[in-house]
Amino acid sequence: MKKFWILFGLLAFPSLAYLYLQTGKNSFKPLEILGPIEIQTKTADGHQVNDTVYHTISGFSLLNQDSNIVSDSIFKGKIHIANFFFTTCGTICPKMSSEMMRVQHAFEKDTDVVIVSYTVDPEHDTPYILKEYAVQHKAILNKWFFLTGDKKTIYDLARNSYYLVAGEGDGGPEDFIHSEMFTLIDKEGRIRGGKDKKGNMLTYDGTNILDVNRLIEDIDVLKREYAKQ
Repeated sequence: MKKFWILFGLLAFPSLAYLYLQTGKNSFKPLEILGPIEIQTKTADGHQVNDTVYHTISGFSLLNQDSNIVSDSIFKGKIHIANFFFTTCGTICPKMSSEMMRVQHAFEKDTDVVIVSYTVDPEHDTPYILKEYAVQHKAILNKWFFLTGDKKTIYDLARNSYYLVAGEGDGGPEDFIHSEMFTLIDKEGRIRGGKDKKGNMLTYDGTNILDVNRLIEDIDVLKREYAKQ
């Protein structure tokens, strides 16, 4: 009887291992699409149907760390991770940038994933300053972008595109924002992730190692989602 179970195990193991690997690779829960949605009614084949339109990141024109004018085309068709920081910040930003280095390292050779860091102090953070900061944090060319430019444009992106900052503001001289959060954006420009127990949009605390681990795992989930399409 003992020999039977040993033989059974030897014969069954390859099949069970294969099944485990296949389900492990291919069965997963897709990330939620977050942010406001709009229901539009259109006519298709003579019938009215409702179409769900998801919120996407707005277009922009800003300067990168190499003094080049860039637009949202830098992440078109790519997964990107975004945050808002400033180079003279001595509290949360050093930790955020250190954690973002970990994200970059995790996807260093993956051309489908890029990082975008917007300064909230564009008056001080010129392209020259951002270039020094990028070098200090070993930012890879065309992988990790540091952007500066019109303050109102940057603040509008933070509040009304990425939804990383609560509260109103006009991006004027007295307006200032500060957030430790990272956000994950898919190839279509939609915010992805999950929701907390109250149904609020759940982003990633860039000062928290466990949250950044979750972000890295969610990027992998999103990549698997695209691989199945």
